[in-house]
Amino acid sequence: MLAIPFPHIDPVLIELGPLVIRWYALAYLGGIMIGWWLVNRLMARASLWPADTAPTDKQGVDDYVLWATLGIVLGGRLGYILFYNFDHFMADPSRILRVWEGGMAFHGGLAGVIIATILFCRRRNIPLLNFADALAMVAPLGLMFGRLANFINGELWGRTADLPWAMVFPGAGPLARHPSQLYEAGLEGLLLFVLLYGMGRFGGALKRPGTLVGLFFIGYGCARTFVEFFREPDPQLGFLMNFGSGGLTMGMMLSLPLVLIGIGFLIYGKQRQAPAHD
Repeated sequence: MLAIPFPHIDPVLIELGPLVIRWYALAYLGGIMIGWWLVNRLMARASLWPADTAPTDKQGVDDYVLWATLGIVLGGRLGYILFYNFDHFMADPSRILRVWEGGMAFHGGLAGVIIATILFCRRRNIPLLNFADALAMVAPLGLMFGRLANFINGELWGRTADLPWAMVFPGAGPLARHPSQLYEAGLEGLLLFVLLYGMGRFGGALKRPGTLVGLFFIGYGCARTFVEFFREPDPQLGFLMNFGSGGLTMGMMLSLPLVLIGIGFLIYGKQRQAPAHD
């Protein structure tokens, strides 16, 4: 089978005694920090928003960063435990706190961020959908960094493939596989970011609350479902339902409802052009 060498990159960037900095942690930090910077730039451009009024100011965005971080980490960890490896963690609950060993789920992180955002906006009296649209514009960057970190870690690899760009991943056996982490980084990350940021910044989508949230859900749900056809299912779950040469995976099952939810947001956004509050 054709294959290109896997670029062995040490998952640990810096190790100084007890201080260990991993690429995976930097991916989360980088996504949050760049997202924070971009959202602040959006809030500074009043003309982008309904009634030429941004939903919050710089202080509001700065205060939200902690809420978002807690939502991502707690939701992502809890989602992985519940959806992907419940029996493993119940057998040894002490592993729940060992986040440095890996084990985060996007859908859980998304749920955590949604809850954190709702609570934050209610507490600060911030228009929820307007603020959420800004978050949807920048969220794909965090996904891109996370998938690149998965690739560096040599985890969440793809199914076997006979393609010029297939790779033999350490720990995945001798066969070449799809670099599905890079597929996800490109589709869920870079492509979706360019689409959403372009529509919000230059296409007037921020004046239709809920539109960008809907597009994010649809874009992510479609991209994730597509890549699941090339990604190896989690070994502890396998295929939830077999058909043909593959089957239904947990990633598909959790992503498909997002598409339907996203369509609902698009319909809502089309009906409400520029409300002051949500």
